Amino acid sequence: MMLATVSARRHLHLFLAVVIATASALGVARTESGRALENLYYDYWHVLSGERYAPKYTAIVSVDDDTLLALRDDPLAFWGPHFGTAIDVLNRAGAKLIGFDFLYQVSAESWLRKLDLPDSEVSRNYDSPLRAALAQGNVVLITHLVARKEGAELLTPPLEQLVLLPGGIHNLGIANLVPDEDKYVRHFLPFLDPDPQKPGVSLAMQLALRAQGKDPAQTTWDIAGTKWSREIAPKFIGFAGPPGTIPAVSMAKLLEPDALQDPAVRGLRDKVVILAANNSGAQDQHFTPYSRGARPEQMAGGEIHANIVETILSGRVPRFIPLPIEIAYVAALLAVATWFFLRLSVGRSAVLAAVACIAIMLPGYVTLPYDWVVPVAGPQTGVLAAFLVTLGLRLTGEERERARIRELFGRYVSDDVVDKLLSDERRPDLAGEALTVTVLFSDIRNFTTISEKLTAHEVVEMLNAFFSRACEPILAEGGTVDKYIGDAVMAVFGSPVLRTDHARRALRAALGIARAAVGFKDWMRERFPERGLPEFGVGIGLHSGEAVIGDIGTPRRKEFTAIGDTVNAASRLEGVTKEMKCVIVASEATLQAAGGGVRTGKSEEVRVKGKAEPLQVYEIVGLDEV
Repeated sequence: MMLATVSARRHLHLFLAVVIATASALGVARTESGRALENLYYDYWHVLSGERYAPKYTAIVSVDDDTLLALRDDPLAFWGPHFGTAIDVLNRAGAKLIGFDFLYQVSAESWLRKLDLPDSEVSRNYDSPLRAALAQGNVVLITHLVARKEGAELLTPPLEQLVLLPGGIHNLGIANLVPDEDKYVRHFLPFLDPDPQKPGVSLAMQLALRAQGKDPAQTTWDIAGTKWSREIAPKFIGFAGPPGTIPAVSMAKLLEPDALQDPAVRGLRDKVVILAANNSGAQDQHFTPYSRGARPEQMAGGEIHANIVETILSGRVPRFIPLPIEIAYVAALLAVATWFFLRLSVGRSAVLAAVACIAIMLPGYVTLPYDWVVPVAGPQTGVLAAFLVTLGLRLTGEERERARIRELFGRYVSDDVVDKLLSDERRPDLAGEALTVTVLFSDIRNFTTISEKLTAHEVVEMLNAFFSRACEPILAEGGTVDKYIGDAVMAVFGSPVLRTDHARRALRAALGIARAAVGFKDWMRERFPERGLPEFGVGIGLHSGEAVIGDIGTPRRKEFTAIGDTVNAASRLEGVTKEMKCVIVASEATLQAAGGGVRTGKSEEVRVKGKAEPLQVYEIVGLDEV
């Protein structure tokens, strides 16, 4: 019954701890602080991974410092002809599609008219190269959503250029990036307006749809095995690598007369090319997962858009593991951790919790190359919660019982036996149980005569000195010092920790007590010289059999002890040593239980009080290890 109760209690504790810890893990992971910690891990997995994969679908034409130096005499507002030339070269180089990441709301001609200059061919057709390039329909222009004080958002399309675009709003893409709360760009919005009749497609999604020949006016698409629908839902950006991973060509190279002979330019064939600024003075720089570490580096907006296009076209969209799998993963992890927490000491559990929190990081890092995001912060929180819950259970329940067990048995057995008793699944049934044990009784010879010649203090001093020596072999053999009865010691082997070799242990203890008694003679002579004391000696009796063991007594005073015929027989055999004139006597039952190697001397058949049948008893002179 005790075993069943302890087992049921442990199972209940395990269940409660796992439920609480799993709920904590899943709940914390969805709080602001939990998401912040998950983001931190997610970022460092990118930093440690470096380049995750080689980009295949995108490239960048960069308005870099070389381009600014080459066109230093022309204000950016009058770069229309240069952009037209660059777009024309890209088309002739075989670029699949061009994303123009510059917002031109007013043409150069409009600016010239504002200056009220005389009409001329230049003032009328300055931007004609750019208009001609846009009219080919292979360019997606950007637009922005601008927040207004009233709370609404205003779309800012390139009105003068919009009429030139063959696809109308399907040649537009919203270039707004969506940083997380910590200002890091990890996600993108494929769509910012669900209405297909409005320009609500992001720049990257528009480029991906057009590159795949998909109709942007539809509401669902399948690209590289990923289903997309026109809903406003953020998606992870599958970054190919740190800044510089997406191939980039300086726009200055496109403006050279022999641009099409340049291998870098020819390498843009069949690529979705984003023409964007990336120079030392550019403001369009953002923090990404690769911005962590000792030397944080921002990524240009154009390269982020290129990474998003690469994400969509490659189908490498990082995603969280499904919720049912997450729950199963976290629950299984915490069940294993809690199982150990309930069985290890508090110190070892704390070490295990720390090791587990470190080990939990590994799945998150290992699964990133496969574009699965496995939670880390949540399970770590769950492990800590499981540790604290089990600690609380220890303090409120299990530890109280362990303390009671230690207090109860610490007086009878060695610390090693107590530790084993506490670590065992089986606990003794204090209400009483029948066990096969070996009982040992040891008594001091001529104690009455000795005590008559000593004072009361000297008698107590002698008993304490001898008992401390006599109990050492009992405890060393895992025996239980059941009680002291005047000058006698009663010990039980095989309880409370079950021992199959209880008889052999008892014989070794008896031989140890006999040796201790021999050595104690010198102590007696030195401590009580010339007192005329009889020579010190002991008698030891052992018997094996079934005994009833439990916590016996009244509510005010109980003791864990053994009772029954086996105990009575062992007590009688101790007295038989006087008749047989030997030190140790054991019954035939004890010898059979002990196995081979027991060296015996005299043997007699004796009758003991309380037993109808005589017992065959043997003098024990030694024990050989087998």
